Amino acid sequence: MSMRIHLAKLAATLAVVAALPTAALTQTPAQPWPQRPIKMIVPFPAGGGTDFIARIAAKHLSDRLGQQVFVENRGGANGAIGLQALMQSDPDGYTIATCSDTPLVVNPSLYEKLAYAPLRDFVPVANMVRFPGMLAVHPSVPARSVAELIALAKANPAMLTYASAGVGNFSHLAMELFSQATGVKLVHVPYKGTGPASLALIGGEVQMGFNNVQLLLQPVQAGQLAALAVAESKRMPALPDVPAVAETVPGFEMAPWVGIFAPARTPKEIVERLAQETLAIMREPQVVKQLTEQQVTPFALGPDQLGDLIRKDLDKWAGVIKSAGIKGE
Repeated sequence: MSMRIHLAKLAATLAVVAALPTAALTQTPAQPWPQRPIKMIVPFPAGGGTDFIARIAAKHLSDRLGQQVFVENRGGANGAIGLQALMQSDPDGYTIATCSDTPLVVNPSLYEKLAYAPLRDFVPVANMVRFPGMLAVHPSVPARSVAELIALAKANPAMLTYASAGVGNFSHLAMELFSQATGVKLVHVPYKGTGPASLALIGGEVQMGFNNVQLLLQPVQAGQLAALAVAESKRMPALPDVPAVAETVPGFEMAPWVGIFAPARTPKEIVERLAQETLAIMREPQVVKQLTEQQVTPFALGPDQLGDLIRKDLDKWAGVIKSAGIKGE
């Protein structure tokens, strides 16, 4: 009797084992990542600064990872559309994004309803660069230094105008930060994009503006604009004669950064590999040369450092936006 019970139990056990999938019986090691092409979302149209950095990163990551990394531009809503697409992607390392700071650290304070939360929905991989800002005035403005501009603005409150590429844009927030740091009252004139804003400044429709050094350097060199200062913590090696705003306004710094991000819950080993390769790319002499020739500053940070930067900038811009009463459009 006991033998029959034993045989019955054995048969039942064998039946269960036979029903199990092969994967449950053999511990086949996972294939190393990556095994197929990787999509890199850029939440802005092609041709801009973030796109420029993304294409450099994609080319070199393709070489280092042995799989194609291709750029997909998903512009709209100040970067929110592209980041929402990243948030909804599988966290498997095959969809990442190259993004500037604005959608991550400005949008949460600018828009009441945002589909994503930067610290909840994304994993910081690595920061790559920063775009130094420049404060420039039309030649008709009787100021050739930051101190002279502050004195002029205080003597003529709410009389001096500045151009921006739109509400909440870097060029807008930089001037709001400047106004709050110096106590001057300026008039904001928003335009639909960087091109129209730059043309308005060159044409004298407005009197001053902040924008990337990369965009303003040529009209400054042509005498169409006067450069007062760069918004780095110190002078730029490429522009030793142009002071830093911080020389007059201590602590002032305004340089948008660009980094790589992955969806939340992306495996740690994939994030670490991506970070390792990205940081190595930022050390390559030819990459450094390519960037500095375009007035872009290499600014490499690992995942933890980039996370700290996001938290710091979220607080910074929340304060500026609240004080200025800025609302997204």
